[in-house]
Amino acid sequence: MRSKLPPLNALRVFEVAARAGSYSAAARELNLTHGAVSRHIANLEDWLGQPLFVREGQSMVASGHARAFAREISAAFDHIADGAERYGKSPHQKVIRVSAAATVAMRWLIPRLPLFTANRPGVDVRVSTTLSTDSALRGSFDLAIRREVPADGQFQVWPLFEERNTVIASPALIARTGMATIEQLAEQTWLTTETRPRDWEEWTEAVGRPALRASRTLRFDHFFVTLQAIADGLGFGIGPFPTLEVDCVAQRLQKPFPDMTSRGATYYALVPLDADKPAHMRDFVDWLRAEGGLSA
Repeated sequence: MRSKLPPLNALRVFEVAARAGSYSAAARELNLTHGAVSRHIANLEDWLGQPLFVREGQSMVASGHARAFAREISAAFDHIADGAERYGKSPHQKVIRVSAAATVAMRWLIPRLPLFTANRPGVDVRVSTTLSTDSALRGSFDLAIRREVPADGQFQVWPLFEERNTVIASPALIARTGMATIEQLAEQTWLTTETRPRDWEEWTEAVGRPALRASRTLRFDHFFVTLQAIADGLGFGIGPFPTLEVDCVAQRLQKPFPDMTSRGATYYALVPLDADKPAHMRDFVDWLRAEGGLSA
């Protein structure tokens, strides 16, 4: 395996040069000469058998495939640094790495984290996000929050909460339109998301109005973009609860028909079976399950 690894010093210099945008910027960041940076990258190019940088004017700029390679290298270095921190001698720092879908991380988990850290101030909870379209369990984490449970049996699984979907809008838009009946929605703009294409249809069917249609629709690529458009008053949308409860409490969003809901996704906490489970990790899982409200 070691014979298959490129020279590590050259990899580090290459990653910085690709990220910084030039040999000169990399030299300044690494406190090296321009020539030293050039030699390291030439060494790596020779090992790989192809060029990584191309000349543009007076600068050497990373090619497209080099930038993609640099992203892989950067993630690998982050993983190594994280492992060194976790398994090195740092008895005063306890770290929990959580991977969650972006909307759940931003709207459900992060607003609740102060409740956990208030009781466990010595625990550092680090959250990384994924898109809901990417359910794969990649990267390095201690616990993942996902809609789906892998079938490979490699995780300990607890259900956290089941979402219920309902109509949402900005308080200002609801006041301006005088929204009081479901039928009035037909006169409004409906906001939809490519990753959740049937939210409106499932809701209208669940509340017994399958023929209800909008006068106009706008579609966005990701749900967190749709949420921003809803909060800014561009139209009405379908939102999941309890995920968005914090937005209603802060009066960024409002539910005109709170009792009219459709079934949403169920979210689960997933912990790798071979992961370390120290006391602070077990405490976090217990806290997360209590916040979710679903029993196993």
